[in-house]
Amino acid sequence: MNKEKAIIVGVELPKDKENFQSSMTELENLADTAGAEVVGKITQRLEKPNLKYFIGEGKLIELKNKADDMGVDLIIFDNDIHASQQRNLEEFLGKKIINRTELILDIFAQHAHSHEGRLQVELAQNQFMLTRLTGKGITLSRLGGGIGTRGPGETKLEQDRRKIRARISRLKKELEKISKSRSVRKNFRIKSGIISASIVGYTNAGKSTLLNALTKSSVLTENKLFATLDTFTRKLYLEKDKFILLSDTVGFIQNLPHQLIEAFKATLDEVASADFLIHVVDLSSSDMERQIDAVYNVLEEIEAISKPMITVFNKVDLLNKPLDKSLLEKYYPSVVVSAAKKTGLEELKKTIMTCLLPRQLA
Repeated sequence: MNKEKAIIVGVELPKDKENFQSSMTELENLADTAGAEVVGKITQRLEKPNLKYFIGEGKLIELKNKADDMGVDLIIFDNDIHASQQRNLEEFLGKKIINRTELILDIFAQHAHSHEGRLQVELAQNQFMLTRLTGKGITLSRLGGGIGTRGPGETKLEQDRRKIRARISRLKKELEKISKSRSVRKNFRIKSGIISASIVGYTNAGKSTLLNALTKSSVLTENKLFATLDTFTRKLYLEKDKFILLSDTVGFIQNLPHQLIEAFKATLDEVASADFLIHVVDLSSSDMERQIDAVYNVLEEIEAISKPMITVFNKVDLLNKPLDKSLLEKYYPSVVVSAAKKTGLEELKKTIMTCLLPRQLA
């Protein structure tokens, strides 16, 4: 299948200064994960967005020339552009325009495999569509036209608000049934005295690899953003006859669309109801501290930030500089591991036993 050629566009506003470059790099990685070939990049620094096109008119001309010269199919904005700006851009450029949220929704649509996952993605798509319906411009006529138009909800794009709201209502009811089923299992676990932990972390930090290494499982692992959307739960034996339930969850990202947090409420409830969290951090990432903050922001939004937490600094095998040992004190309790090389795992088990579970497993 031929990849869609894309140009990524970012406007650096005063509030974006600190994270702008890392966000653009991440946008390129997201585009690659979605199946696009990024052939160009346009950036601009503005005090405030242009009301009509978001970018300045000079940059708009530059973008049009570049897109036409390179035969681009798709233009992806890192910024949350307004529906009317999106329509104006599509009419002027004659290209499909999507923003970061639509790109992430598309990746989720591609990676959702379970019935619950597909329901959650469709709910998020419909909720987003409801806010954009009047401003979609020429994109509405491109059903199934690649990135930004894929997924379970794509055939609903041209329905009116009433039909979309009805679909949202039905999806919420279906997900509520699944949520009730989860609650039954959770109550059984609590009554049985079984302890549960959720693995959380930035997308592609190595959460599934850690789950596999600890529990000798074979959950899908890929060097891609959001490779795992569905929750997987496995037993982790800490001693011969003592185990906890360990769950892998969807990865987080900076500016994770609110529609996804709301739609994936049932999945994220696994995190909120866990006895403690294992926060996996990519030690080799140059944006490590920003990624930690992004995870904390999501945990705060789902009211799980106050839960006991072990920070697991993963990918030590990829670290090309000496380990900053002050990190271990700053994020205590913490452990350094390589899930891929299976090093540091016994230390992690010992930390779970001594720091978080002295009474429960006694």
